[in-house]
Amino acid sequence: MPELPEVETIANGLNARVAGDTIESVWLGKKPEPLKSPAKEIARTLDGAHIKKVHRIGKHIVFDLKHGKDSAQWIVHLGMSGRMLIADPDAEIAKHTHAIAKLASGRELRFVDPRRFGRLSVVSANTKNPSGFTGPGSEPLTISPEDFAALFHKRNTPIKAALLNQKLLHGVGNIYADESLFRAGIRPRRKAGSLTKVELAKLHSAVQTVLKEAIALGGSSVSDYVDASGEEGFFQLQHRVYGRTNAYCYVCRTPIKRTTVGGRGTHYCPKCQS
Repeated sequence: MPELPEVETIANGLNARVAGDTIESVWLGKKPEPLKSPAKEIARTLDGAHIKKVHRIGKHIVFDLKHGKDSAQWIVHLGMSGRMLIADPDAEIAKHTHAIAKLASGRELRFVDPRRFGRLSVVSANTKNPSGFTGPGSEPLTISPEDFAALFHKRNTPIKAALLNQKLLHGVGNIYADESLFRAGIRPRRKAGSLTKVELAKLHSAVQTVLKEAIALGGSSVSDYVDASGEEGFFQLQHRVYGRTNAYCYVCRTPIKRTTVGGRGTHYCPKCQS
């Protein structure tokens, strides 16, 4: 599943290429799974909408829209295998395309998702919801060290599972939780509430550093992920533990171990992490 750096890369790429454009019409496929909002509501919101900005909130791509005097948002969650691509109208339409937005510039925005775990929804700004979509948890790139530490206070769940809890931090996934815990020297099974202030400060710094490095390299392409131009990322070349089972740790030469935490494959160095 694309995590924060991958979604940030895609959103930035989309923003650079479609901000300022207008959606002239929308085609939606017949599969019901990708549509979190009713098809008629999605079509009504997107038809004729001006794209003000594309950005990321958590693991979601958010299109800020203007429709006359009304504001709305198109929310795209990529799920396991979703792709949001910009295509020429005469380009072949992939088999698992579930939505096509025709733009005034002549291009098309296409949502492709073979596994159909991705979701499309729309949110209208109103007096009850003036800020629109805000995401389920705190933003990892901007949260303060104090607020970060407070998220894990007295929690008995493993710190790896807590990092993956999107209601606490939205955007951190399996790859970057493993990499951050390695940088901070913390074992994934440690109870979140057992971490000291010093350890939490190290983890806060590690999370932000790893995410920023990954964004700079376009994310990690370890499965289906490509950006809005169809290009792969390069951060997988910098992974220190994730996906390196039995390979030597770059720091101490101890073989990397793999275990399961909260049902997720988890990688760590038994010597560097305690």
